[in-house]
Amino acid sequence: MALSDKIFGKFSKDIGIDLGTANTLVYVRGKGIVINEPSVVAINTKTKQILAIGNEAKKMVGRTPGHIVATRPLTDGVISDFEVTEQMLRYFIDKVHQQVFNFLSRPRVVIGIPSGVTEVEKRAVQDATLNAGARLAFLIEEPMAAAIGARLPVQDPSGSMIVDIGGGTSEIAVISLGGIVVSKSIRVAGDEMNENIIQFARDEFNLMLGERTAEEVKIKIGSAYPLKERMETKMRGRDLVTGLPKEVSVNDEQIRIALSRSVRTIVNSVRQAIEETPPELVADIMQRGIVLAGGGALLRGIDQLIAKDTQMPVSITDDPLTTVVRGAGIVLEDLESLLEVLVLTEFVQTPRLGKALSISLLYFYSSWCLYFSIPPGCFLLCLIGEESERHF
Repeated sequence: MALSDKIFGKFSKDIGIDLGTANTLVYVRGKGIVINEPSVVAINTKTKQILAIGNEAKKMVGRTPGHIVATRPLTDGVISDFEVTEQMLRYFIDKVHQQVFNFLSRPRVVIGIPSGVTEVEKRAVQDATLNAGARLAFLIEEPMAAAIGARLPVQDPSGSMIVDIGGGTSEIAVISLGGIVVSKSIRVAGDEMNENIIQFARDEFNLMLGERTAEEVKIKIGSAYPLKERMETKMRGRDLVTGLPKEVSVNDEQIRIALSRSVRTIVNSVRQAIEETPPELVADIMQRGIVLAGGGALLRGIDQLIAKDTQMPVSITDDPLTTVVRGAGIVLEDLESLLEVLVLTEFVQTPRLGKALSISLLYFYSSWCLYFSIPPGCFLLCLIGEESERHF
């Protein structure tokens, strides 16, 4: 192991990241999930300065003056603005390392990507992660991470099926022996459902809704399957005829009809994936059932609808919003034995420290140890350990 790895390893916390279209979650090795914030960045268009990231930026959505834009740097699960994504990742990495020397924080990062993305899109995520301060970037496909987070036996010679309905994409995969046998990635998910509600309000009530309002309606009364009890809520927006504020009441059946197109697209993709699956694996899935993850799994009745259409048992994993990042965290905790589940790509490592920089750092650390009455020799032994190498 290089001396630079030893030094960076002592001052870095290895992290797993679910870089989602809607939310970014961060898992720290040995600690669990420490960050769950919206993937939103507020930018001053005049100065190109980033004003806020995460929760603070989400509060600005729809409320900013003309020269400030609150935007999502990811679209449909892939990077649409490289520089802003890099800044957002750097913000989250620095936030994890607030209590240590930030200039020495170079963690190993396991980061989720949608299945079926192009090599260019993979490289964009990898480069953004490395530029944001990681010393190693490992990519894992989101359905694989979700399956691991749901504690499915992904390395066994049996079939497991995961459906991860996120913000920008829905990922459907059949997994066996540590690899994805069949996968579908469609750009129909939570954001598209919000658009369905916005379009419904426009067509039925001449009402202009904001994205946040549409999402609130979806969470309050949204469903994919008829409910036992009728639910209602208010929708508030701007009247497209008069231009004045307007409020209307809607029920669960109206919203279910509005969402039906997106829901049907997801269900059809699940059926297509099953049709392409080898019969032996289908038999395994019939026994184990289909597992739902992601925020879209919380849509009322979607498990019942998929079960009815596929004639298979369907279950929702515990805490579906965090399944992918928990899977990335499990891989991080046992990286050596789970390397086979990662995406094969050319991983770039931070170069070794130069001689002059190494000597400067060692001088700094020795002084630091003496200040705290710690023998510098003990510190060097701690850094170099049993795998000491000749570096100078």
